[in-house]
Order: sequence, then structure tokens, then C-alpha cells
Amino acid sequence: MTDIDWDALHAAAREAAGRAYAPYSRYRVGAAALVTDGRIVAGCNVENASYGVTLCAECGLVSHLHMSGGGHLVAFVCVNGEGDTIMPCGRCRQLLFEHAITGMLLDTVSGIRTIDEVLPDAFGPRDLEAAAR
Repeated sequence: MTDIDWDALHAAAREAAGRAYAPYSRYRVGAAALVTDGRIVAGCNVENASYGVTLCAECGLVSHLHMSGGGHLVAFVCVNGEGDTIMPCGRCRQLLFEHAITGMLLDTVSGIRTIDEVLPDAFGPRDLEAAAR
């Protein structure tokens, strides 16, 4: 995983943030990730007057992942409207975990971390598979 072009991921996330629909908070967010087949997928936040149905950038990214052929996330970055790296919230970390390879890398405010470091002891598909046995 040393071949990750973090600059390309940051550029894709900044472009996504520029397309965000954030008329209420004015807090634009863009996310981008490298997929196992080499694609880059991205997403932006899309707010709603009924705040509870606002979509986060990570939701858009996961939708883009599946709409463009599936696969799993290898590396991820999230930025605000100024292009600063930001940390996904707990809900979004769970969403990313579901679609990540083991050990997916995230560029965070405190450096490169694995998904397991930012969401320790996560609950996921393997837990449900084990319960079904």
C-alpha cells in the first residue's frame, strides 16, 4: 500500500467539496478514496432543510463506489471547503469500515492511520456472518 497517491486523493476530495450542497451550515465536505481496482471514488455532503436527512460526503462516496463497479476501499481522505484534512465522524467511520479492506489507510488530522486505529473493535459483516452460523 505504499503506492498510494495521496495528492491525487486530496485533489479529488477538494474537487468534491467544491460541489457540496451546504446552504445551511455552509460547511462543505469532500471525501475521496482509492478502490482495490485502482479507481478513485469521491463524494460530497448534501444538506437538507430537514437536517436529519442530510447526506454526508462518505455516503456519497460509498454510493459512487457501488455505482461505478464495487470493490473495497484501500485509502481514504476527507477535507473541508478550505481543503484542510478533517476526521470522519463515528457514524462515517462505521460506514467506511463496512466497505474497506482490512487495514484501510486514512489520512487524518494526526497522520496516516488504519481503519482499525480510528474505529477499534468495530462491529461489521464478519460479526453477522459468525452469528448466522
